[in-house]
Amino acid sequence: MTTESTSVPSSPGPWPVAGPAFGTASLAPRRRLPGRLSGRLALPRHRAAARPGPGAGALRAVDCLAVLAGGALLGPAHQDPRLLLPLAVLLLVLDGRGGLYRPPAHARLLDELPLLASRAGVVWCVAAAGAAAWSPELAIGPLRLCGAYAVHVGFAVVVRAVLLARGRRIARERPRSALVVGPPAAGRRFAAAALQHPEYGMRPVGLVGPTEGTVGEQRPLEPGLPLLTTAEEIRRAVIQNAVREAVFLVDEPELVTLFQHYGCATWRVGGERREGPMGEHVWGYARRRLIPVTQRRGARAKRALDIALAGPALALALPVLAVCALAVRLSDGPGVLFRQERVGQHGRHFTLLKFRTLRPSDETESATRWNVAGDRRMSAAGGFLRKSSLDELPQLWNVLRGDMSLVGPRPERPYFVAQFSKIHAGYAARHRMPVGLTGLAQVHGLRGDTSIEDRCRFDNHYIDHWSLWQDVCILVRTAAGLVRPTGS
Repeated sequence: MTTESTSVPSSPGPWPVAGPAFGTASLAPRRRLPGRLSGRLALPRHRAAARPGPGAGALRAVDCLAVLAGGALLGPAHQDPRLLLPLAVLLLVLDGRGGLYRPPAHARLLDELPLLASRAGVVWCVAAAGAAAWSPELAIGPLRLCGAYAVHVGFAVVVRAVLLARGRRIARERPRSALVVGPPAAGRRFAAAALQHPEYGMRPVGLVGPTEGTVGEQRPLEPGLPLLTTAEEIRRAVIQNAVREAVFLVDEPELVTLFQHYGCATWRVGGERREGPMGEHVWGYARRRLIPVTQRRGARAKRALDIALAGPALALALPVLAVCALAVRLSDGPGVLFRQERVGQHGRHFTLLKFRTLRPSDETESATRWNVAGDRRMSAAGGFLRKSSLDELPQLWNVLRGDMSLVGPRPERPYFVAQFSKIHAGYAARHRMPVGLTGLAQVHGLRGDTSIEDRCRFDNHYIDHWSLWQDVCILVRTAAGLVRPTGS
């Protein structure tokens, strides 16, 4: 487990604003800042809008019907659900992994035909091998196998072509409102291309970026395409225009997290080039979907791991918790648990639990004093709990409640989140993932009086490259570190 930090590092110059501190109020007065956004976005979260184009459910139904159509050609003996059902499941898995259930708004059948045909071929080859292995009497001859394959592909091609054409028409007639994030000049060029080609299902309604020209002077833009430079302007634009997409011409992880939290689809245009088949684009502008951390494959497994480990750990730790509570009660009096407001995922505030190791003089000291290590008011019991990290054990309850995860960026108080978000670029982006009892920064020794910038860099690296196995490794390294505690 981890302990809290010790000292607030000073900034070597003017504090650059690193984007909105989600869920916290900015300490600086609202003003227009080049290249960054200031202020607070208070916008209720909504569910992500449906993606333009045919729905995944309809495309999956087409695949299942195609398997049935191919099986009908084989005759009654091969129409057994024990054969067709596994074939349908296999096809759904193959087409899903190939991205065939997430076609872009401008997708055409010829672009997808090689993927459709190859996966259908795999399915029917498996069907032939499985039928022959089950019973020699069920062996499928080459002609009948080719016929079933042809019927399958033909059915899927015809119906899918109709659905894709309908999706393109809907995207053209009802484009989704979008904001373009990046330098105004490049943003205007991209927005002009998207507006001139509505078949891509996108209608830019504004630009997000720094002002151009001299200080206090802003270049006029095309009518109806405003330049948004503050969080309040973004808030109004999202509400008034029902914005459902955000296109990023530059890397702005804080804003990506914010738009994703509000249910907007986020896209990165340009950036690193990838070899392979042609992907999605908007009139030649290559784009790729930025998947929210909470929707990545395995995100539910992370929560399952938290529950599977935190529940038994809390039960096994009950005797230790009782001894710690008794020690705090005898040495420091009533009030065994210490409750403090912290900032969690997406800037949501929650109440963190710890054993009380020091009774602060007032609420202000508790919220704004950075470190209490070495405080002479701390009892021997409190000092031992902090050095051994046993004061963190009640946070297992926070994990079970869903406020925290076992592994993630360490949560901080709102006062310091607001400051660090202005001092360190990328600090606010740490809130893309649930906060944790321990993290990648902590197992690398970044506890106590260490660099906030280094911790921020490790936290964002952990989020960008998260895996369930990485969580297990961090937990093992944390457990090993408890054998030689350093405390705070």
